[in-house]
Amino acid sequence: MKKVLLVLSLLVFFCCGVFFVGAGLAQEKATKEECVAKVKEAVAMVKEIGLDATLAKINDAKGPFQWKDTYVFCYSLDGVMVAHPNPKLVGKKLIDLKDTNGKMYVAEFLSVANGSGEGWVSYTWPKPGEKEASPKVTYVLRVPGENVAMFAGIYE
Repeated sequence: MKKVLLVLSLLVFFCCGVFFVGAGLAQEKATKEECVAKVKEAVAMVKEIGLDATLAKINDAKGPFQWKDTYVFCYSLDGVMVAHPNPKLVGKKLIDLKDTNGKMYVAEFLSVANGSGEGWVSYTWPKPGEKEASPKVTYVLRVPGENVAMFAGIYE
């Protein structure tokens, strides 16, 4: 009987451990520093292998620009999504998109890109699978010599 209880206890302990470790991994969140680093990596890649090849890597949902709970994406400076891991968004003009408070956040992305060329934009947007909006911040970096900017954001 003691062996059965010991085995059951170990089984429960193991299962709970796997659950909590798995839950921890599922909750792993990207940081602002990672967003900056990945966006700068994408911009450097444009210089190295060209814009089209870099956009293909950004569009690859299993590529190097998707990590943890975020990804790099790219807009042309006139508001057309030119790269995103969700292919349904690519090619769409989204400059008039508004957040849940009515803020035209894509227009603000592009204002930063066309102005200082680099910065952060705060807005609200529902997390995937949720209906309520959460605060979000996205890093913006214009690609030198190109008509595009790269972005990556996190929920705060």
